[in-house]
Amino acid sequence: MIEDAGYSAKDLNRTGMQRLIEMVKQSKVNTVIIYKLDRITRSVKDLGYLIELFQKHNVELMSVQDSIDTSTAAGRLVLNVMASVSQWERETIGERTSEALQYKKANNRVYGETPYGFDRIGNELIENELIENEREQRNITLMKSLKEQGYSYRAIARKLEADGVLTKKGKTKWNHKTVKTILLAA
Repeated sequence: MIEDAGYSAKDLNRTGMQRLIEMVKQSKVNTVIIYKLDRITRSVKDLGYLIELFQKHNVELMSVQDSIDTSTAAGRLVLNVMASVSQWERETIGERTSEALQYKKANNRVYGETPYGFDRIGNELIENELIENEREQRNITLMKSLKEQGYSYRAIARKLEADGVLTKKGKTKWNHKTVKTILLAA
C-alpha cells in the first residue's frame, strides 16, 4: 500500500506517486487500485501520462469509489471524463480563492493575520477592515530608513530589539525574517 497523506493530487511530485511510477516501470505491479480518481491526480495531462505508462507496462487502474476499470474502453472513457472534471474543479477553486483574496486586498479587508502596520476594526460577525497603526507605521519607516542606510535584516532586527520596539504580538524579540517580510510588503 502506498499513501501520500497530506499531499495534494495537483501534480505527480509526491513521494508515494514517484514510488508507484518506479514500481510500474520495473514491472513490480500489475494493477493499481485507488479509492477515488481525484486522489491519484487532478490533472488531465498527468492522468494521460499515467494511463500511457500503465498501458505500456500492462498495468490496470481500478477506482473503487468511481467504479472505473481501465481494462475496458468504457472504463477509459469514464476515467478521462472524470479526470477533466477533477481538473476543472481544482482550477475553479483556485480562481475563486484568488478572486476573493484580490477583492479583500483591494477593499482593505482582512484575509489572514493582521499585517504589521495595521489594526483590525470590526467584529467576528461582520467583515473586518484594516486601518493603519501609527506606531507600527513609524516603526516601518524606521526599518526602511535603516535598510536604505545599508543595514542587513538581521542588523535591523537587533536594532529594533535594542530600542525596545514591540512586535505585532507585543514582544521585544525580533526575527530578521519578520523584518524582511514587513519591508517587502511595505
